[in-house]
Amino acid sequence: MAGALLTALRVISVSLGAVCGFVLALELARAYRRRELRRMVMEEVERPLLPGARRQRGAPSDPDGGHRRRTATEALLQTMEQRSRALAMGARRPLAPAWLMRNSEALEQSVVHAGLAGRVSVQGFWDCRLMLSALLGAVGCLVGSVFSSEMGALGAAAGAAAGFRLPRTMLEKAVRSRASDLERSLSEMLEVVALGLRSGLSFDGSLALYCGHFRCPLARGLAAAQSQWEYGLATREQALRALSNSYDSILFGRVVESVVRSIRFGSSLADNLDDAASEARAHYRTARQESVAKAPVKMMLPTSTLILPAMLILVLGPVLLELMG
Repeated sequence: MAGALLTALRVISVSLGAVCGFVLALELARAYRRRELRRMVMEEVERPLLPGARRQRGAPSDPDGGHRRRTATEALLQTMEQRSRALAMGARRPLAPAWLMRNSEALEQSVVHAGLAGRVSVQGFWDCRLMLSALLGAVGCLVGSVFSSEMGALGAAAGAAAGFRLPRTMLEKAVRSRASDLERSLSEMLEVVALGLRSGLSFDGSLALYCGHFRCPLARGLAAAQSQWEYGLATREQALRALSNSYDSILFGRVVESVVRSIRFGSSLADNLDDAASEARAHYRTARQESVAKAPVKMMLPTSTLILPAMLILVLGPVLLELMG
């Protein structure tokens, strides 16, 4: 009787979980479509024109051309941004206690390097962390309870731990992705600016030339910085240093300091930019070679855990069967 009751409870819990998951998936898909439509409209209306660029009707929303779907990292970071905005406006009550946010200098630095300074707060990050931990813990408990109560407790613990770690992992991934985009575009930017300087343009004109003909995160950041010193919101040094501080790149910081010194003291800026472009190109090539060299080492893990046991079973299986016979 107890076994039949336990089986019935498991069937009912699985059915309720499936129905709730289906309804939640429909609501998330509907909210995602509304958010994407709102984002496309706001980008078309509010996106400022880059210097020298002309917006075309029906232009793609991403810099590389064509509409692309958001990744899980972008969706989670946007959720953090929305939560931080709601907390700043007083529309939501904070969930995380104050003692959790002590010694958050490293977290604030990661937020700055991810390009989310002023948009994601520490309170919003911790609220999303706790909500995601609770959600994944509930999902793990529901899935594990299908098999046994012990598996339900283990699934809840594993889901809560994964949800607690996931926001930090996504933030670090965004920092690395942004630094990689900078390394890819830095040498190109320096060469274009040096070419403009040798053609008789000023530094501002050369920078506007690059920002007007290239569509990448670095070009958008430089265009925003140039707008700041052109409208008097900050000096050229302050805007460039703020932009370099928003990246986790020592090389870009040295380039900015070289530009600032060259403009201040009137030294040859084009030659310095050429040298910096060569250094940035060599650094990017070395980083790519290092990542390629790490690929065989990373492939050893799936090879040793998946392929090698199957080969051992295939080779030693008949021998073991004969010995058992």
